[in-house]
Amino acid sequence: MAEQQDTGRVALVTGASRGIGYGVAEALAARGDRVCVTGRNEDALKEAVQSLGTDRAMYVAGKAHDPGHQEEAVGRVMEAYGRLDHLVNNAGTNPVFGPIADADPGVVRKVFETNVLSALGFAQQTWAAWQQEHGGTIVNVASIAGVSASPFIGPYGMSKAAMINLTLQLAHEFAPAVRVNALAPAVVKTKFAVALYEGREDEAAARYPMGRLGAPEDVAGAAAFLTSDEAAWITGQTLVLDGGLFLNAGVE
Repeated sequence: MAEQQDTGRVALVTGASRGIGYGVAEALAARGDRVCVTGRNEDALKEAVQSLGTDRAMYVAGKAHDPGHQEEAVGRVMEAYGRLDHLVNNAGTNPVFGPIADADPGVVRKVFETNVLSALGFAQQTWAAWQQEHGGTIVNVASIAGVSASPFIGPYGMSKAAMINLTLQLAHEFAPAVRVNALAPAVVKTKFAVALYEGREDEAAARYPMGRLGAPEDVAGAAAFLTSDEAAWITGQTLVLDGGLFLNAGVE
């Protein structure tokens, strides 16, 4: 096996003990970045680091929306690696399912704290610690729920729409030092989204022209591209990853 290339760059991926976040961390580590993964479950994070390689990865456990955790995570990355080139905001939650007319404002607030304010907080910390002077990239993992109506997961869709607008604000204010883009996946086969396809995957997949649901690797590849030098003139964009689902708009 060939020796792994070292890019000399460092990434922080939130919500990365499993699913999309872990897939992104794996892709970045595979290309030679050093990676810090965060999440709430310390045992799961330890397993993730073992899989990624202890020489290549580290973890910091905590709640994404906690400013103290954000500061600690960025500080520990800087202490361990001395730089922080790429931030991937993947941490998210969706604890509510039902009509938006019945949504509990407290629950909606929690969704926004985890999905939007955490991304802003990590971006602010990363900007102050490294990116303002040295540049880098930020990728926000949003959702197609943020660019269309999303029945029964309205608060989640609202938060992802806010995340897409946050991407625009950051891209404008952080340019030219930092490129900021978003990803908007459709249903990806992860534990987070299992309620959307469990027991009826074939039926769910039949709606997609590509004939299948997404996989973490589909999102990871896009994140790797947007954080690469090949995307050096791309900022403020939201890349929809939907297996062609939107091609079906208006078609019965």
